[in-house]
Amino acid sequence: MAIRGAPTRLSEEALLADYPFLPGAEALLGGETPSVRSLLEQAAYERARELGWARVLAAQDDPTASERLEALESPLPGERYLSYLSFLFARLIVAAAPTAGAIRRWAVAESKRSYQRLQRASPETLAEVARRLDFGLEAEGDRLRIPVADYVRLAAPIREAEFRLVAQELRAGRVVVTAKRGARLLEEAVRRALAVPLPLTPELAQAVRAQAPERFAELARRTPSPVGRAGGLAGPVRPELFPPCVRKMRRTLERGENLSHAGRFCLAAFLHRVGASFETIVDAYRGAPDFDESVTRYQVEHITTRDGGRGYEPPNCDTLRSHGLCARDGDPDGAEPSDRAADPRCFEASLRHPLQYYERRGGRAAPRETSA
Repeated sequence: MAIRGAPTRLSEEALLADYPFLPGAEALLGGETPSVRSLLEQAAYERARELGWARVLAAQDDPTASERLEALESPLPGERYLSYLSFLFARLIVAAAPTAGAIRRWAVAESKRSYQRLQRASPETLAEVARRLDFGLEAEGDRLRIPVADYVRLAAPIREAEFRLVAQELRAGRVVVTAKRGARLLEEAVRRALAVPLPLTPELAQAVRAQAPERFAELARRTPSPVGRAGGLAGPVRPELFPPCVRKMRRTLERGENLSHAGRFCLAAFLHRVGASFETIVDAYRGAPDFDESVTRYQVEHITTRDGGRGYEPPNCDTLRSHGLCARDGDPDGAEPSDRAADPRCFEASLRHPLQYYERRGGRAAPRETSA
């Protein structure tokens, strides 16, 4: 008798239908792969185009709502080709989008959709998906083994503390993880793979945009911008005096990369103390690949309104160092060469707090008991 909820090993066709980003997924089309022009123009692919646009726009509205993408998938084995075509068309759209934010949010949404399925998969299926994505997971009973180098590559952007390497079981140069943790690592592998746009020529990108210019205008409206409404930090705030660690946090978000939970908290608390407005702080997170305005507003409000508007104290240098956020050590990418040359104060042994650095350079931060 089958066990309810037991992980299953998929057939080749089911595997490719569930994970259409895998190499060889075009086999779902039965050898009749359409040209890009056909996919863009022919009436036979109108349904695939509609589903593709729905996938992209749903991701812009909320990249964490994977159930919306699941609802767009056909449950019928005979229509798996349609799901693949809609995925392929969506990938063309985000590759031709005028801003990088569209592809980042779509990659997050598709990776979270995959995670819902990976959690139900057998360790053997997880290992097979990893192998096709060029990561070395191996099934070992109900657990997985992964080379340390691959683990570090996948776990680095994950914010949860339990994914840090020091908390893992190591055996013969490999990290041993549960199937659930392996699924979470593969979610990151999927996000990384899909965040790389298809290499379109300028002519092909223009052809994709010309297919539905009004839809691309809608896409631009729905994609959050990493640039603040007020044109950046305003008022008494002096970004040029920020310490290297805070500058690194801002650069990370502006590039559309993930920032750890500790980094996000530090940035909001620091900006509040140096006088940034509520809207300016919210705008600082718009480049995050998983940006959700309602969630961000709630979290920023929580950080900045505590104790009658005094807010939380930004972490000190020792705390930042423990989270790998300090530019002096613990984060080899934390300080660019220009940071070290231009900001020797950051590397003085007497420095204990990012606000201390800001004030030494001439900035003014509100006192802890009066910041509002």
